Amino acid sequence: MSSDEQYDPRAVQDKWQARWAELGPFEAAEGDDARERRYALDMFPYPSGDLHMGHAEAFAIGDVVARYWFQKGFNVLHPIGWDSFGLPAENAAIKHGTHPAEWTYANIETQAASFHRYAPSFDWSRRLHTSDPEYYRWTQWLFQRFYERGLAYRKGGQVNWCPNDQTVLANEQVVGGHCERCGALVEKRVLTQWYFKITDYADRLLDDMAQLEGKWPERVLLMQRNWIGRSTGADVDFVIEGRDEPVTVYTTRPDTLYGATFMVVAADAPLAEEVCAPGQRAAFEAYREEVSRESEIERLSTEREKTGVFLGRYAVNPVNGERIPVWASDYVLAEYGHGAIMAVPAHDQRDLDFALKFGLPVRIVVETGEADPAETGAATAGDGRIVNSGPIDGLPKAEAITRITEILAGKGLGKPAVNFRLRDWLVSRQRFWGCPIPIVHCDACGEVPVPDDQLPVTLPDNLRGADLAPKGESPLSAASDWVNVDCPKCGGLAKRDTDTMDTFVDSSWYYFRYCSPGYTGGPFDVERVREWMPVDQYTGGVEHAILHLLYSRFFTKVLHDMGMVDFTEPFTRLLNQGQVILNAKAMSKSTGNLVDLGEQIAEFGVDVVRLAMLFSGPPEDDIDWADVSPHGMSKFLSRVHRIATEVSSAPGADPSKGDPELRRVTHRTVAEATTLVESHRFNVAIARLMELVTATRKAIDSGPGAADPAVREAAETIAVVLSLFAPYTADEAWELLGRTAPVTRAGWPSADPALLVQESVTCVVQVAGKVRDRLEVAPDIGADELERLALASAKITEALAGASVQRVIVRAPKIVNIVPAR
Repeated sequence: MSSDEQYDPRAVQDKWQARWAELGPFEAAEGDDARERRYALDMFPYPSGDLHMGHAEAFAIGDVVARYWFQKGFNVLHPIGWDSFGLPAENAAIKHGTHPAEWTYANIETQAASFHRYAPSFDWSRRLHTSDPEYYRWTQWLFQRFYERGLAYRKGGQVNWCPNDQTVLANEQVVGGHCERCGALVEKRVLTQWYFKITDYADRLLDDMAQLEGKWPERVLLMQRNWIGRSTGADVDFVIEGRDEPVTVYTTRPDTLYGATFMVVAADAPLAEEVCAPGQRAAFEAYREEVSRESEIERLSTEREKTGVFLGRYAVNPVNGERIPVWASDYVLAEYGHGAIMAVPAHDQRDLDFALKFGLPVRIVVETGEADPAETGAATAGDGRIVNSGPIDGLPKAEAITRITEILAGKGLGKPAVNFRLRDWLVSRQRFWGCPIPIVHCDACGEVPVPDDQLPVTLPDNLRGADLAPKGESPLSAASDWVNVDCPKCGGLAKRDTDTMDTFVDSSWYYFRYCSPGYTGGPFDVERVREWMPVDQYTGGVEHAILHLLYSRFFTKVLHDMGMVDFTEPFTRLLNQGQVILNAKAMSKSTGNLVDLGEQIAEFGVDVVRLAMLFSGPPEDDIDWADVSPHGMSKFLSRVHRIATEVSSAPGADPSKGDPELRRVTHRTVAEATTLVESHRFNVAIARLMELVTATRKAIDSGPGAADPAVREAAETIAVVLSLFAPYTADEAWELLGRTAPVTRAGWPSADPALLVQESVTCVVQVAGKVRDRLEVAPDIGADELERLALASAKITEALAGASVQRVIVRAPKIVNIVPAR
């Protein structure tokens, strides 16, 4: 039987799972440990069934970082937990007539067993679940602190409503007008809900991104900047005839005020109803009903024909006293600015489309040299000289904005202003399986926070199945014994708040809890957080670029202001992985386009799956499993195993007495792998490792042989580097080499600088793009000398066959391309 055939990945997995369970090699040390601390964090999973291919990629990537730090001698915190509240568990409970906790914790145990098999270097002693009362007690405690600071508040107004999940959604959970979770078309409803005042932190959320430049993916920073959407301009007051209070309009271009020929109010804004003239009310209400059935993406589409209704009122343009008509339309959103805009159709395409549809005036006030928009139908949105604008005529844009804002401020008709796209975070949900909001409503006292010593407010355990079915209000409303309580302030009759919190609240602070998961004096031990945080490396999907990451940054800033942490950004570095797809399509159970992780592991073993994932490309790229070669990875690991079985020199043998060429390959591999792992180019690091395996195999078979100390040095280096990617095989190889396990504690090898100096490199010489010769040259050879050597080659002279040379392209020291004349 060959050595390749003797390698049984399943037997190796069983052996080392048991051994690691005994040793607990990955527990982070507390106390006086002198090692530098590193915090490696993976976005924690939701327990919906077993682990899938996406988990396999994400957690393999995060594990490489953690294992590398272990090898480098750091004191590493690499925890695991579950984001365990949420709708899937509740929907499963309704379907099966059970309690959500039963489904949740059963799935957690299934995933935990799969994680143990998949072998990430987790510190299992810090495991947490956000649905544990011991955890959500502190989620409620944090809610109370936000409430005390005016950052948690309840108000009525228009909200996003998912008719399928029967709950409200935050703006960030509406994608293209549809529910981010289930895809249902989102509706607008008027409800009273709980919010977190994230807008108070909008400036800091933007400005603090300077700390993340070069450390977070640029596209994530751009997505957050765009979502927060800070713009500068002016608030301008327009008097509307028949209304005592002026209407404030926000504009980024106050320099175009003289071109404002009408006003548009969001059809669903309260202002539209307020200013509508009695004679126009029927038409307005009919139009508003139409708008209520449109999604936000439909309303903002530039492709749709503009619609609207005249409200029968006129506003007064504050710069020239002109009466301009007030319209209601769907292309203005109630959430933007103050819910009304001044329309400058000559210089804004949507305003122009509206003006042309309804025959409203178009007046040019910025001279750009382009044709009249009223004739071309194309607005001139560029910068130019201001015209037809009284005191600001002839000024360029920047000066005109400053001057007109000063004029408005001097007359008490306007002022400089900053506007944000970001809206406050709607956190209440009308579902059961979430963290209860710790507020009691009393007729006498109003909103009363539940005292800290009465936390947690736990969910009732007698609701299940049909009791949880969505009815347009929280299922908790039906739990009368739970709802009806004494007011903590006056002792009178009161009712608990029956909404639960958005699960993104739970995940906005869990990484703090990992630092001291058993702590009972607060959500976390402040000193432990100071020792471990901020997180050094955070790994997870780019789909959380806005929701989770923005909310986590907000929570951290609030905790900083509370004096609980001494930093303002929670995650120093961020690494996003791509998707695992199949045949260029996203995997989906409904379409049958699916690869089952359990089946792949059963067939090939964990190490093969991990290695195939990591070798397929850079972490941020998508992996098409149809293009992956598990069989190739399996053969590679068998070669590693065979080398380990054949090394015959004793542990500790002096490698300096061994083959110098193999030693050079080994030390170059260490140097390159170090750089590649630290820059997250794991696929290239694996390729370099494969080259070392090939060189070692050659040394055994046709070189100095298995007894050479350089072969042992190479084999041990292979085991240590491989431990980042394929830990089972690496530990098995390490033990076969006579070393005590686990290999995780072996320490990262160091490269001898003297062995990194290349005595020569191979230069490829091409003629008309075809390789015709190879030259061994000095690594520092100059371009002129390399060209001379190439042209002097007998093989090149033969290939040219008498043709003259048109040009020579030299990329010293590795390539020369000779282009013959035609």
